[in-house]
Amino acid sequence: MDHMYDLVVYGSTSGAVATAIQSSRLGRSVALVSPVEHIGGIQINGLGATDIDNQAEFQNSATLGGLNLELHQRISRQYGRLERLNEVVKKKLKDPDVWRFEARVAEQVIRDWLAENSSITIIKSRLIEKDAVEKDGTVIKAMHLENGQRIIGKVFVEATYEGDLLAACSISWTCGRESSATYSESLAGVRAETLYRQIDVDVDPYTTPNDPSSALLFGISPEPFGTPGDGDLHLQSYSYRIPLTDDPGNLVPFTKPDGYDPASFELHRRFAKAGGQFYPPRKRLPGRKTDLIGSEGALSTDLVGMNDEWPVAGYKGRDRILEDTKRFTKGFLWFLATDEVVPESIRKEWSRFGYCRDEFPDNGHFPRELYVRDARRMISGYIVTQETASQNGEADVSDPVAVAYWPTDTHSVRRIMRDGRVHNEGFIFKDGHHWRPFGIAYRALLPRREEASNFVSVTCPSSSHVGYGEYWSLAN
Repeated sequence: MDHMYDLVVYGSTSGAVATAIQSSRLGRSVALVSPVEHIGGIQINGLGATDIDNQAEFQNSATLGGLNLELHQRISRQYGRLERLNEVVKKKLKDPDVWRFEARVAEQVIRDWLAENSSITIIKSRLIEKDAVEKDGTVIKAMHLENGQRIIGKVFVEATYEGDLLAACSISWTCGRESSATYSESLAGVRAETLYRQIDVDVDPYTTPNDPSSALLFGISPEPFGTPGDGDLHLQSYSYRIPLTDDPGNLVPFTKPDGYDPASFELHRRFAKAGGQFYPPRKRLPGRKTDLIGSEGALSTDLVGMNDEWPVAGYKGRDRILEDTKRFTKGFLWFLATDEVVPESIRKEWSRFGYCRDEFPDNGHFPRELYVRDARRMISGYIVTQETASQNGEADVSDPVAVAYWPTDTHSVRRIMRDGRVHNEGFIFKDGHHWRPFGIAYRALLPRREEASNFVSVTCPSSSHVGYGEYWSLAN
């Protein structure tokens, strides 16, 4: 049976939610097509420690408005802190705690919010993997779902992290890192120096110590360092944003994962023996909960170099990457809490924590989705680049639809050998780039006119790898 809507939004992200709600309020009929069961994206999968007012050098809460602010007001009402949040906004105070929340609370708020809008029809099904979209010239007519539905729309919106709809619509896209020459970006491509979260101790990288003829340890790529500034197809690392707790009444203890392989953490053992630092868990969220952000040190929950195939892996391939990352992450937590090579003070601290009993009860108290930091990016006539966010860069855009207020931020891309040492390559954060807040041009959300005339991408805008690193905290 065919279904016709003014707007068809594909995705389960917060961008999908915001697009659907605002369009409904404007009197449009909306199909919110979610490829997963739980709608809300990374916000309902552990990212509760938002990047709002958490840096000493700047205050970005002043840019919040519209549905973003409304979401936080609705969440704050659940915590009984709405009056405080409104005071922070009115007086321009800096209080990062009022912007933080638990995954279960965010999910309930989003579920209730969507239910208030009767013109939104929620459909839970994925695109079929081949020939999912019908087009007549530049006009997208319909899309086909695995549940057999054919969804007809006047306008189609990309709101996944992966860019699956834009690819199905045959709209130009890219993945990986451009060279520094492509858009004249000093931060692009292979990084001559990566300082942030670098491995700063000497670690023997070989499975047989001091034997270069033996294999490299798990997690280290044999790929050559390359030439600084060259582009490649690598992505920044993904991770699970795991909420943990030390509340005895809400704690599910870590257990040794099935298939736990100590060899997967030999690099971590040697790192610890050499004096490398592991960070203790930090309670950032209400309910005595953590948010493991993936950049807690040089070796963290970021599984560097293991997700390059994610955007194009297909559903089965993504399931495999999900399970591999989940197995590694659970193993890493077990390692931190139990392995005697971890300094005693750190090990004891990790052993006090466990999974949250009140989070993700249908998934073993573990997040359902990965933090997909970077996947497909659209290519259109206007591209967000390093220059867009530079203080002495482009002029302010004439068609802003949002404001990005975060420095260039991309997590490590590769873990390789460089000059005989294990080297994390590609992390960009506070690298001397003189950035500024900037408007997101509506043009960056639109494809080339010759490719599609009724399509908008809210999560995979036209941007370079570096440019997306300035956008993605907003997109998430």
